[in-house]
Amino acid sequence: MISYIIRRILATIPLLLVVVTISFVLVRLAPGDPVEVRLGIYASEMTVQAMREEMGLNKPLWSQYFDFLGGLVRGDFGRSLINQRAISAELGYALPYTLELTFAGMILGIIFGLPLGIWAALRRNSLPDYGGRIFSLAGLSLPSFYLGILLMLLFSVKLRLFPVVGGGDIHNLGDKLYHLFLPALTLGLIQASYITRVSRSSVLNILGEEYVKTARSKGLKERTVIYKHVLKNALIPIISLIGVYSIVLIGGSVMVEIVFSRPGLAKMMIGALKGRDYTVLQSVLVIYASFVVIINLLTDLACRLVDPRIKLSKRER
Repeated sequence: MISYIIRRILATIPLLLVVVTISFVLVRLAPGDPVEVRLGIYASEMTVQAMREEMGLNKPLWSQYFDFLGGLVRGDFGRSLINQRAISAELGYALPYTLELTFAGMILGIIFGLPLGIWAALRRNSLPDYGGRIFSLAGLSLPSFYLGILLMLLFSVKLRLFPVVGGGDIHNLGDKLYHLFLPALTLGLIQASYITRVSRSSVLNILGEEYVKTARSKGLKERTVIYKHVLKNALIPIISLIGVYSIVLIGGSVMVEIVFSRPGLAKMMIGALKGRDYTVLQSVLVIYASFVVIINLLTDLACRLVDPRIKLSKRER
């Protein structure tokens, strides 16, 4: 298992390198100039050239690229082109807000979606099944930002139970959880709709297998059939697709952070886009890409833990 983990981690390095390269190129192809944003359009040519030299933008692109890669290897993301603050410090402040939101949304999605999907499958074509399908369809149809606004109108504006915006006091756990509830519920409901649909389909597929029919024909108790034969074999596709939808959840967290004005990575990314701050924008994109790689790795490991019979491919051995 340890050798497998090491191989998977090493295999992600070329993928991250490709993501870093694409991010570096794309942010520089975007229209706009950070020097113009900082100085304005009426600055003299001499001032503009001096500022470009100060920011390091007068270097060739290949030199800027290798400078950025060298910084990443050292764990240094560089400094913002606009305010000259250390990006590592800004990431250290914003990253916990995004992590707690994504993690809380994932947990709520599993808590709500997994039991509902299994229950709907076991009660096929009954009221719980219809309710689960309606819930799943509604969650798949509603964008995360729209659902967030609806929850904000209900719980914050009408009922006045939760705050509208903000991330809470970083030194007060109760206040942080108080501000986290609505954004996490927004992501959790979206995630739960995906998991409900996947869980229902996976369990229904297993229920139709011959070995399940054989187990029932032997006179085994229904509870034993469900827990020992159905759920155990249904978990593999469920875990795999939870990993896929967790990646979608990361994208949804950007919109939710914007709606609830949380001080996370989304705020950094939007500010960098407005200011054409290349270094901040590509640093945030690298963090998001790392999330995707880590989730894929954890998903593979979880599948192998649930079913040790899963073998490595020849390339991974």
